[in-house]
Amino acid sequence: MTHAASTGTMEELDYRESNGVAVSLLWQPHSDRLSVVVTDSQLDERFALPARPDNARDVFQHPYAYAQTRAAVGR
Repeated sequence: MTHAASTGTMEELDYRESNGVAVSLLWQPHSDRLSVVVTDSQLDERFALPARPDNARDVFQHPYAYAQTRAAVGR
């Protein structure tokens, strides 16, 4: 575990960073929920996406694809 590691309420399962974009796969043991948090330091933006055990790796690898899907659904 690298960046956020463990905060007590959430555990970082994976982390990657490239070109100012940091992506964390987080697990909340209390609720057994997964989420992916994306921080873009160049645009000063941050967003979080829910994930399921069966798609968490894909959301982690392609968060912008999932963010676009959520935006289209919300219209």
